[in-house]
Amino acid sequence: MRIDVFTLFPAIFRGPLDESILRRAQERELVRIDVHDIRDWTEDRHRTVDDTPYGGGAGMVMVAPPIVAAVEATLGGNLGRVPILVLSAGGRRFTQDVAQRLAGEQRFALICGRYEGIDERVAEVLAADQISIGDYVVTGGELPALVVIDAVCRLRPGVIEAASIEEESHAAPLVEYPHYTRPVEFRGRRVPDALLQGHHARTAQWRWARSLARTARWRPDLLVQPPNLPDAPTDRRNGTA
Repeated sequence: MRIDVFTLFPAIFRGPLDESILRRAQERELVRIDVHDIRDWTEDRHRTVDDTPYGGGAGMVMVAPPIVAAVEATLGGNLGRVPILVLSAGGRRFTQDVAQRLAGEQRFALICGRYEGIDERVAEVLAADQISIGDYVVTGGELPALVVIDAVCRLRPGVIEAASIEEESHAAPLVEYPHYTRPVEFRGRRVPDALLQGHHARTAQWRWARSLARTARWRPDLLVQPPNLPDAPTDRRNGTA
């Protein structure tokens, strides 16, 4: 997979892309991530990338010409065949389903906004989608772009162990169950007995119940949106759920 990122602040990406799983994925050539400085496509000596908004209002708006020029020059003949996403607080919600779809692509591009936003004609000319990582506003699209990159790359074959993503939050309609490790007791709090018995069916039942309880507490919206919830695991020996 190749990911092209267009930004005014390339240095923001250096730390996160050079560490841990994303670094190893790039070293193993499972993922290629190219970060492009939009200012390299400006045509004036001041390298102007923003201007005042038509209609008035506070702040500045990123101008269209250098962004469009950067994307067209980078994608070349692939333009129109590669998904282009503009990180925008007003875009559609980035979800695990969107991450899964992007993980099936061989290439996609991310455009990071700044200031009050990006001239709308960028999305129109490039036929770009607009996505948001949540219902809040941050100072630029760089951190959201890193979230998208991380969420997508970890789903690519070979980046992490396949079993690690099978029972995660949002991989199914429920959020994930809690995890425990040694020591068995810590500050008066003991690991639940269901996890200490070595009984796989009972462990599965406990995890399903805790996932359901957590979902009801933290994300009740997930209980009404999906058409089907997973069935509770059954103990085949006595038929209980």
